[in-house]
Amino acid sequence: MNFSHIRWLDEKGQVKPPIYLYGMLIFLARGWCIWIASLTQANDRAGLVSLFYPHKADFIMSLIAGLGAVFIYIVVIAERKRSPEWFRIPFGQIKWMLLGLLLLDGGLLISRIVNSYYLYSWSTGLDALLLFWSTLYLVKSKRLSLYLSDWK
Repeated sequence: MNFSHIRWLDEKGQVKPPIYLYGMLIFLARGWCIWIASLTQANDRAGLVSLFYPHKADFIMSLIAGLGAVFIYIVVIAERKRSPEWFRIPFGQIKWMLLGLLLLDGGLLISRIVNSYYLYSWSTGLDALLLFWSTLYLVKSKRLSLYLSDWK
């Protein structure tokens, strides 16, 4: 059977992970991404981190919250290989795990807003916008639902 005209299926006929899922995982694990990028700065490793997270506690909370996104990324990679089989159990719960991570990230965002005495900053506005879009995508995306029901 030829699936070349359907772009969201791979050569085996399995649903490919949506690119927006990867974007959502990068957004949720942004603390880890910033930390990894800061390791490339030889002269001032803390400079890049302090640009995005002026308070050390915010950065550490972002790393803790991002652990779930890193785990979901590992589960998505395991799904692509279809092994090990025990990853099927968490794969079936990805939607709920993502919703929990988005709620946790929303709580951290509210905490940052309160700690900054409700002053607007570009980072909190962008985080709120991406949080809203990610939640809307998680709830409304048919392709994500197809992908999550593929490995059962």
